[in-house]
Amino acid sequence: MADWTGAAGDAASARDQYAALLPIMERVLGAEHPGTLAAGVGLARVTEQAGEAASARDQLAALLAIMERVLGAEHPDALAARAVFAFCTGAAGEAASARDQFAALLPIMERVLGAEHPDALAAEHPEILSARHELARWTGAAGEAASARDQYAALLPIMERVLDAKHPGTLTTRGNLANWTGEAGDAAGARDQFAALLPVRERVLGAEHPETLDARADLASWTGEASDPAGARDQYAALLPLRERVLGPEHPDTLRTRGNLARMTGEAGDAAGARDQLAALLPMLERVLGPDDPNTRSVRDYLNYWTRRTGRRRRPRVK
Repeated sequence: MADWTGAAGDAASARDQYAALLPIMERVLGAEHPGTLAAGVGLARVTEQAGEAASARDQLAALLAIMERVLGAEHPDALAARAVFAFCTGAAGEAASARDQFAALLPIMERVLGAEHPDALAAEHPEILSARHELARWTGAAGEAASARDQYAALLPIMERVLDAKHPGTLTTRGNLANWTGEAGDAAGARDQFAALLPVRERVLGAEHPETLDARADLASWTGEASDPAGARDQYAALLPLRERVLGPEHPDTLRTRGNLARMTGEAGDAAGARDQLAALLPMLERVLGPDDPNTRSVRDYLNYWTRRTGRRRRPRVK
């Protein structure tokens, strides 16, 4: 019940159910029973999903010592728990530590899980693919964009071979490769990769699936970064009504799209249009986020900037 409650999207309720179940399992089965240990990992996992990454990390730090003593340091369940611990470490704000933990864990998983599955290459085991994905993610988050790009580039053909080129996990890897290509300094390359990815996501997931909409937003963003503000403006303008219909007019992603549309409108040469769009957006942000939220303050600053720009007269050209 707790596990499927979390899978249904209610992490807080799943956390509370695991928290109520765990002491009963400890009393009935024992604190070191494999089922009790698995429930402890489940509790930590949904605790992170409920927004308490540091608490989940600390729970797993205590639990891992028990699992490695009872099951062995290289037992598959202990390795899976180490992967969750590394992820929670990154989610708690320690990207470099998460990167180092996954880098140390990956060769052990390849050796142990590869030996247990002789009919498949170790590199193609699902848990190893997941660990490689997380290593690339936290490598990028630790500030090594080019290295993250290269890791995703090496992972993608394996994902395509093992899972299929249209599998959602493969599409996620393609999106991450595109983003880190841009973060590594190649905005045009990121734009082109998202332009190729978008129609695949639309066909596989649907035109209004959240991940498809995210790909459209990424395409618009990297189009702007690639010095095409007019193209980015038009892409954000096409995205906005989809965001409003799917998520609602005051969802954070919808508000972010409106802000980016205004910014690209100004960058494309329409200062008055940017000013008017930001003037309409600001009261929404003040109501939804509060007047002192950093995003609200940022939009207020942009509004002042584009308002000043609209008041400037064009200087005569010097011949």
